Order: sequence, then structure tokens, then C-alpha cells
Amino acid sequence: MGAPHLRRTRCGRGLEQTLIRSARTAPEPIAAEVAALAARLQARWPTSRALLAFADDLDDAAGDLVVAALLLGAELRGPGLARVLTELAGSLTEDVTMRRKVEADRAKPRANARWLLLITVAASALAALNGDYLAPYGTGVGQLVLAAIAGLIVACLLWMRRLTAPAPSPRFLVDPDRSLRVLGLEPNELPVP
Repeated sequence: MGAPHLRRTRCGRGLEQTLIRSARTAPEPIAAEVAALAARLQARWPTSRALLAFADDLDDAAGDLVVAALLLGAELRGPGLARVLTELAGSLTEDVTMRRKVEADRAKPRANARWLLLITVAASALAALNGDYLAPYGTGVGQLVLAAIAGLIVACLLWMRRLTAPAPSPRFLVDPDRSLRVLGLEPNELPVP
């Protein structure tokens, strides 16, 4: 859940009630996940279990930080949760700013790759108009060479995409039994080979 959003939501009520009420004003990118958290809490799930499921729904390292703070607040029930969320909000704001800058830097090679592909396609189209230029590719060996060139272009584009793809931040609130639950099994049930 957005730490700035929770920071503005004062915890005069219990944490669970605050989380349920925050579903109405949750930021759009995480509104569905917050609504699922509120539904779990209203269905009387244990708070820690609902928060861990919320962390799995978010599937993000920054979300894990917020959920960890909420888990501590739910466990300790002390007065420091608002301050922790305020500090966390500042830290996450800096993190988002940094991520945006990195993403802007990653967009440049992707734009260059698009231009390179467009120029290659345009040059190939112009070459196709000249029958003499394409004559060597009419033979079997020419077709193999043409396929190899096309394969190299595709491989280079995939390589460039892989280089510019962001590496996901590792999560630390990972439920080891989640994969079993996805398969419809309880954590104590192991599939028989």
C-alpha cells in the first residue's frame, strides 16, 4: 500500500479498521490489491496472514517494506507506526524518483533499437524494389543467408531488450508455501510423485 497514503490516514482507530477504510482512497495502481486486503480483514483473516497475502499480491520489494512496517505495527501495537510510515514514505519517494531516472536512461537504447529496426526495414523494402539486388537470394544458398541475416537481426534485438530490461528487486517477504497454494494444495500436503 502506498506509504504516503497510509501516513495521511491517521491510526486513531485500530490498524485493521484503518486499513479497511483506506481501500476507498487507495491509489489507482494498487486499488485492487488494497481492496483484496480490506476484504480479507473484513472476512476476519488474522492480520498478519492478510498482510502477507497483500505482500504477495503486490509482488514488489517496496511493498514488502510497507507490509513489514504494518506487520510490526500489528504485532507491537505501539505508537510509532505513523512515524515509521512517514519515514518510509520519504524513502520510497526517493526510490521511485531513482527508478524513474533509471527507466528514462533505459528508454534511450530501446528508442535507438527501434530506429535501427525501422531503418533496416526501410532499406530492405527499397532493396526489394531493385530486382538485381535480390537475385542472389533467389537460390537455396541465398535463402539460407537471408534467413541467417534475419535471425541475427532478431537475436540482436532480443539481446538489446534483455540488456535494457530492469532486474526485479528481490523480495524478502516471500511465502514459501505460496506455490503449493496456487496448485490448490495445503502447505502440509505434498504431491506424491
